[in-house]
Amino acid sequence: MTTGSLTRAGLPHGVSYPMPPADTLPAAATDWTIEPARAALLVHDMQNHFLRPFAAGSQPLDSLLRNVAALRAAAARAGVPVIYTAQPGDQDPHERAMLVDFWGPGPRVGAPVEITPELSPGPSDVVLTKWRYSAFQRTPLADTLRDLQRDQLIVTGIYAHIGCMLTVSEAFMRDVQAFLVADAVADFSIEDHRLALRYVARRCGRVVTTEHASDALVTAGSPAVTAGSSVAGWSTARLHERIGDLLGEPVELDENLVEVGLDSVSVMQLIEQLRADGHELTFAQLAEEPTVRAWGALVEQ
Repeated sequence: MTTGSLTRAGLPHGVSYPMPPADTLPAAATDWTIEPARAALLVHDMQNHFLRPFAAGSQPLDSLLRNVAALRAAAARAGVPVIYTAQPGDQDPHERAMLVDFWGPGPRVGAPVEITPELSPGPSDVVLTKWRYSAFQRTPLADTLRDLQRDQLIVTGIYAHIGCMLTVSEAFMRDVQAFLVADAVADFSIEDHRLALRYVARRCGRVVTTEHASDALVTAGSPAVTAGSSVAGWSTARLHERIGDLLGEPVELDENLVEVGLDSVSVMQLIEQLRADGHELTFAQLAEEPTVRAWGALVEQ
């Protein structure tokens, strides 16, 4: 069920709704595929100020943070550039212009305008100051992509039907293939979220899932398993030990690994190690039942 009501400032509050399931996503109009040598990852406006509308500890916020973090980790491993956008605080009303009419003055001095700590940019990431809905407007994003020799853009963040959708649309008009990650964006409501997915899929880009995008990136960043090579012997015991190393302490076989602190970055590291040894597992498979016992059964198959 979708909840959320408008505040005087124009942003809703208490937003809570389930992420759209993969089997309900709109059909693709193109056969574009993510190619890590051509792609850059965009983390769009994931600032504390803009995350305040979402109900803490619920969907879609939990999945949004987890999935963007997973994609950021996969991009880093694959050598794919990561680009952030962030709006400044205390914007001059004349510079903010018509945004004032719809959203008020925006974040003020002392407001939490920083990017959420779960997704803090790394030293090699690019952070662009953003002024309008599209990440291309009044920013050097187009020049940055050109300098990096990238003509694909993987789009994550908020809000799906505003900045994310319009960034994808402008990428199309600039001959950049854009991929909107359906479960790594969020919006004011499930209706707004689905509107963005439908428009992008039909008119200007391709809608993909975190699993799809992560697989494309992780596979590219992992050593290839050639014909005739053997699959290394991972057992539940070996997996148990490795997860204990990642967490820094032992864990029970049936404990929920997410609840005890195994984050998305660590899961992507584990997937890469398994794939390097010939185990073709995906983030979605591991997320379905996050316990050592369930993962051990998968690697032992």
